[in-house]
Amino acid sequence: MRPRRQRLDTLKKADRTKGKFRTFLLATLENFLANEWDKSQTPKRGGRRQIISLDETVAEELYRQEAVESLTPEKLFDRRWASALIEQVLARLKQEYLAGGKADLFAKLEPELTGETAAGVDPEWTAELGMSEGAVKVALHRLRRRFGEVLRSEIADTVSSPEEIDDEIRHLFAAISAS
Repeated sequence: MRPRRQRLDTLKKADRTKGKFRTFLLATLENFLANEWDKSQTPKRGGRRQIISLDETVAEELYRQEAVESLTPEKLFDRRWASALIEQVLARLKQEYLAGGKADLFAKLEPELTGETAAGVDPEWTAELGMSEGAVKVALHRLRRRFGEVLRSEIADTVSSPEEIDDEIRHLFAAISAS
């Protein structure tokens, strides 16, 4: 295993002018896996012998929960990247609503964030939140708009230029919807 100092130096090599952070991470992961495979094949290092990790059961449980799909590792990486990014955006929004004293509103509207409310707003919500149906619809519209703003902001931190943001959003949503 490389010393901690060398691992930190690898991360410092990430340069916005050279491309997307996601691409850098994917290339770094592929290099790491290739190096690990080389090491596993070296007889001096116990090559061709199975090493059982103490954390193997935890990892196996995580993989058992994954849906069986025919995605390539790169597409699976993109899907997980997109999911992690969306989780980060949702966590940021939740924190904003919590700080503004609107945690209950966020809890009710979060499931509706990515879908359209075809049947209208649930009347129970309006009573629980002390808001009219129109006010809840406006709050949902504002939450969706803020979601888009925060998503763009998070993506802007991972690309080399603002012109790449829309392409990255399309790429990430395609990764999520790919089957």
